Amino acid sequence: MGSIAVILVGVILKGYFLSNYLWDLILGMLVVFFAMAGGNALNDYYDREVDLINHPDRPIPSGKVSPKNALIFGLFLFLLAIVFSALINIWTFIITILAEIAMFSYEAKLKNKGFVGNVTISILVGLIFVFGGAIFNDILRISIFALMAFFSNLGREIVKDIEDIEGDINRQTLPKKIGEKNAGIIASTFFILAVGLSPLPYLCLGFSIYYMLSVLISDAIFIYVAIIHFKNPTRGQKGAKLAMVMGLISYLIGGLT
Repeated sequence: MGSIAVILVGVILKGYFLSNYLWDLILGMLVVFFAMAGGNALNDYYDREVDLINHPDRPIPSGKVSPKNALIFGLFLFLLAIVFSALINIWTFIITILAEIAMFSYEAKLKNKGFVGNVTISILVGLIFVFGGAIFNDILRISIFALMAFFSNLGREIVKDIEDIEGDINRQTLPKKIGEKNAGIIASTFFILAVGLSPLPYLCLGFSIYYMLSVLISDAIFIYVAIIHFKNPTRGQKGAKLAMVMGLISYLIGGLT
C-alpha cells in the first residue's frame, strides 16, 4: 500500500510525465517496501507475547522464527531501506531515517501510549507523501496532501480507540483519559481540518475542477463520519477509511487532469 502511495505522489506531481522519473520511482517504492516490511518484523518481535495467545499461528509464537532472528531481519530490512534511499537524494535519505526511528519507537514504546501512538502512526502516514515529494524534489507542493493524510488518519485512529475502549486494558488511550465524548470531539475536529484543506490543491496548485468535484465526495463522507461516530464508532472508523480511499482517488484524478 505504501509503495502505491509513492506512485500516487508521482502522478500528483508529474502527471503523464511520471515515466521520466522511472528509476527514482522504483527506488522509492523499494525503500517504502523494505521499511514497511521491517516495521512488520519489529511488530512481530514486540508483540510476540500477545500473539502467543491471540495469534499462535504467527511466525514467532508457532516457532517458525526465533525472536532474535525476527529482530535481526527487521533491522536488516531497515538498513536496506536506508541504503536505497541514499541512492535517490539526501532528503529521501533523511526522511527514511526519521521514519524508521518513528517506527522503531512506536513498536518498542509508543504503541501502548494512546494518543502519542496515534500521532506517531499518523505522522508516518503523512511522511509517505513527504517522502514521495522528496523523490521528485517537490516537498512543498505535496505537503498539503501530507497534512490531509495526517489529520484524517489521526481522526480515524481516535475513533478506533473509542470503538475498542472496553478491550484496551493496557493502553492509556485518549478516550480513557478524557472520556469518549471529548475524544470524539477531537476526532471530529481532525476530520474537519482535513476537509478544510481539501480545496487548496484546486485553489493554490492548479488542480482541475474534476479534482474539486471528486474530493467533495470524500469531504461529504468525512463530515458524515464526524457526526455519526458519536453514536456508532464502528461505522465511523469504517466510513473514515472509505473517505480516505475516495480522497486518494480524487488526488489521482487531480494529477491526471
